[in-house]
Amino acid sequence: VIAQAALIAWLVYLTLRTHGLAHAVIFLLVAVMVLIDASSLPWYVGQLMPDILLPAAVLALHLLAFRRAALTRWERAGLVLVVAAAIASHMGTLALCLALIVILAVSMPLYRPWLRTGPPRLGLPAAAVIAGLILAPLSNLAITGQFAFTPGGESFLFGRLVQDGIVARYLKDKCPDPKIALCAHIERVPDSADEWLWTVRSPFYDLGGWKDYAAEERRIIADSVRLYPWEHLRAAVRSTLLQFANFTTDITTAPHEMVYTLQAFENYAPQILDRVRAARQQTGEVEVRPLNYLHVPVAVFSLLGLAVIAFAPRRARLQPQAVALAVTILLALLLNAAICGVFSNPVNRYQSRLIWLAPLAVMIAVATRTRENAA
Repeated sequence: VIAQAALIAWLVYLTLRTHGLAHAVIFLLVAVMVLIDASSLPWYVGQLMPDILLPAAVLALHLLAFRRAALTRWERAGLVLVVAAAIASHMGTLALCLALIVILAVSMPLYRPWLRTGPPRLGLPAAAVIAGLILAPLSNLAITGQFAFTPGGESFLFGRLVQDGIVARYLKDKCPDPKIALCAHIERVPDSADEWLWTVRSPFYDLGGWKDYAAEERRIIADSVRLYPWEHLRAAVRSTLLQFANFTTDITTAPHEMVYTLQAFENYAPQILDRVRAARQQTGEVEVRPLNYLHVPVAVFSLLGLAVIAFAPRRARLQPQAVALAVTILLALLLNAAICGVFSNPVNRYQSRLIWLAPLAVMIAVATRTRENAA
C-alpha cells in the first residue's frame, strides 16, 4: 500500500510539474487534498488490487506521449516500467492502453488545428505496451509455471451475456442438445453475471470453471453473435453507457464477500488471521456509501468540465497541454467503459477506479488558464 501511494504521489507530482505547476505549493496541496477527500483515489490506493495501476498507466502514457521533452531520461524509463507492470497485472489494462494509442495515432491530424499542440510522440508509449506484452506471460510463468496470458476473459464476457439474457435465449433455441453441456443445467442458469461467476451454486463450476468450461463458452459466444447480431450490438451499447455512468465509490468490505481474501491469509499468513478477522473491515463497521454524497457530484461536474475543455479549448483560452491531458483522460474513461461494459459487466468499481483523473485534469486546466490570464 505504501508503494502504491508513493507511485501515485509521484505520478501526480510529475503531471503537475510538466504542466508548470510543481512550484505552486499551495495549489499542489489543494489538488492533493481534493483528490484525497473528494474522490475515490485513496480507497483504490489502499487496496492490494491491480485497480490503481489502471489510472497510473493512463497518466504514464499521457506523459510519455505529450510531455516527453519535460521529462528526464530516468523519469521516462520509470513511466515505461509503470505501463509495463500495469499491463502485466491485468489484461483490461492492456486493452485500454492499446486502444488509447491507436486512437491517439489516428487522430494526429487534429492536434494542431483543434488542440493547438503538436501531435503525440507514440514511440515510447508503444515500447511500454510491448514491454507489458512481454512481461505479462513472463510474470505468469514465474508465478504459475505457465508461459501464457491470464485466462478467463471469455468467462467474464459469458457472464455479461448471461445477465443480458442472450445465453437464456440461446439455450431456449438450442436445447436439448447433447453437444451443449450447459443444456443439462438450463434450469440453474442464473440471471446475473455475479451469480454466474462467483457463487458456488453456479453451473459454471459444475462444468469445469475458468479453465475447463472455457471452450464451450467461446463456442456459445461465437454462435450467439452469428444468430443474434443486433441483440449483441444493443446489449454492448447499453452496457457501455451504463458503465460510463456508473462510477460511485464502491469498495468491497462486507464480511461475506471476503471469503477468498481470508483464505489467502489462512494459507500464507495464518499467524495474523485472528487479527484480520477482528478488523473493522471484516466486522462490517466500514460504510463507504455516504462518501458518494461528495464523490459523485465532484465526478459529475468534473466530467462536464472535461467536455468543456475538450470541445471549447480556444474559447476558454486554455493551455494546450492541459487540453491534451483532458482529452486523454476523457478518451480513457470512454474506452474503459466500452472495454469493461462489453467484455465484462457494468460495475461501479471499474469506472470509479479511473474517475479521479477527471478532477485532476480540470484543476490543472483551471490553474494554468488562471495563471496565463493573470500574466
